[in-house]
Amino acid sequence: IFCKMRTAVLLFVVGLCALNVTSSLKICAFNIQSFGESKSNNKKVMGILLKILSRCDLCLIQEVRDSKGEAIQTLVKELNRFHKSNPYSYVESERLGRKTYKEQYVYIYRNNMLKVKEHYQYPKEEGDGSNETEVFSREPFIVRFHSPTTLIKDFVLIGQHTCPRNAMKEIDQLYTVFKRIHKKWKTDNVMILGDLNAGCSYVTIKGWRAVRLRSDPKFHWLIGDKQDTTVRQKTHCAYDRIIIHGHEIISCIVPGSAQPFNFKEDFHLTEEEVNMSKSIPFFSSLIYWH
Repeated sequence: IFCKMRTAVLLFVVGLCALNVTSSLKICAFNIQSFGESKSNNKKVMGILLKILSRCDLCLIQEVRDSKGEAIQTLVKELNRFHKSNPYSYVESERLGRKTYKEQYVYIYRNNMLKVKEHYQYPKEEGDGSNETEVFSREPFIVRFHSPTTLIKDFVLIGQHTCPRNAMKEIDQLYTVFKRIHKKWKTDNVMILGDLNAGCSYVTIKGWRAVRLRSDPKFHWLIGDKQDTTVRQKTHCAYDRIIIHGHEIISCIVPGSAQPFNFKEDFHLTEEEVNMSKSIPFFSSLIYWH
């Protein structure tokens, strides 16, 4: 199923309880719309992306559309040139999607601060052919990180980019994904993040009542419904979200640090420049961890 995407950019940053109070772990999510060979070869677009990504210690990138796998290699190579003192590595998902439309999730992280313990691609199909996993247009990609410099040593990120017209069903199904990961890895410290299309016309008040991630008080939504995670002047929608679970992880979030980052304003870009780069009019939400 082909899902039409908006040209928006969201960058979330979260802080993780650092042993050194002068530092923090910054986590973000960024939908780089249709990121592939064309954008990786565009110096102006890459310049913007490098400035955005270098703000983060760990970033979930969504909507990677390069079948050759060269665009991400180029991005990380340029990022390491841009920020030599804190080198980055990455871990990527399979190419996911229905029919011919495919995307990848990619986690880019500072390898002197974080290590990948294990990762898990949520299954496309399961044994008896049940339709449990058929809800997702792009199944979640889940990574367990080890963080030696923070009070929380291990935590899990569940990355998800929903299909707009099926957003509420996919968001609800993430509850089942969490339960599976909780059982598999025996950890409470979990963060769900990404472009969930969790706002405006894609959600309803009545529909929210049936979403288990909303009704279960153990899950904390750090990006509120009234926040704007787009950089377009004509939209004001909380499409991109960060949801956390676990007493330890909740206590370590720097209060108020989970905010959209409007790169258009911060970098003084015009609407034309944003549309030209198509760097996604989503915000970049940043969370600081102690």
